Amino acid sequence: MFLVADGVVLVVALDRVITILLNGLQQGAIYVLVAIGLSIILGTLKFVNFAHGALYLIGTYAGLLVTLQIQPTGGRLADWGYATLGLGWGFLAALVIVPVVVFVVGLLMERFVARPFYDRPDTDQILLTFGLAIVVQEVFKILFGGQSYNFARPAWASGPVHLPVVGAFPEWRLYVIGITAVVVVLVYALIEYTDFGLVVRAGTRDAEMVQLLGIKLSRPYLMVFGVGAALAGVAGVVGGPLYAVNPNIGTEVLVPSFLVVVIGGVGSITGAVLGGILIGETLAILVAVAPQWSQVGIYLLAAIVLLARPQGLLGTEEVAP
Repeated sequence: MFLVADGVVLVVALDRVITILLNGLQQGAIYVLVAIGLSIILGTLKFVNFAHGALYLIGTYAGLLVTLQIQPTGGRLADWGYATLGLGWGFLAALVIVPVVVFVVGLLMERFVARPFYDRPDTDQILLTFGLAIVVQEVFKILFGGQSYNFARPAWASGPVHLPVVGAFPEWRLYVIGITAVVVVLVYALIEYTDFGLVVRAGTRDAEMVQLLGIKLSRPYLMVFGVGAALAGVAGVVGGPLYAVNPNIGTEVLVPSFLVVVIGGVGSITGAVLGGILIGETLAILVAVAPQWSQVGIYLLAAIVLLARPQGLLGTEEVAP
């Protein structure tokens, strides 16, 4: 009987551990999608983009409006008499349309905001993009109000799925992990195995030499910014059903995503994946065992990594911040 009791205790403990790890993997997946865009923009263009969280914000609201029809309950849109907003085309349509929309926003941001500041100090870039992020946040707050909206999960992924040992687990969390894995593989293939990726990687190492070889970097840089923005849009769509949608979500996701870049190494896609997993698992474990230390824990993790390896776990000296 005693052995049986021990066995039950072990099964329960294992169930809890796997659930926490899966939750951490899902949380880390959102940070990975945002951080990859941050990492390749910072590593390639040497541009510190504090407005990247605003791109996530745009992607989340755009995904909400493409997927569903909502009733504005505050802000100017409600004052103007809009009873309903949104297309109601479903999640799959949002997953296709929103990255394209945010990609275009990223192209415009690169051309009219980032490009004039490439040769300016980092402090100028931070002030510019942080100010832009505040403007975007306030615009959404004016239009939609400060309250939260519910981004309902797709009907085909709204229930629990039964996993071995774990038992019931939210199905959408597994979809988030799967979608992130597919997107990461596609971006890695784009950067590592295409001519575009070759130019980008060469420009990261020595932009002056690439230009001396007759290759114009303005177009690849434009595309890098657009791809990074599109990834933030994907993150907004897949992450929207996990959290309440409000104008503050861009700021909430930005800081952990920057920590992911710092931990993984600037310019490294695999580093962003590793950093995202570490941050997500750290948060999930601390929330489960010591919630009051959850936010402190991720900063402590970043500090330990930087003390041991200033360029990040998989970063290189050439692209270290």
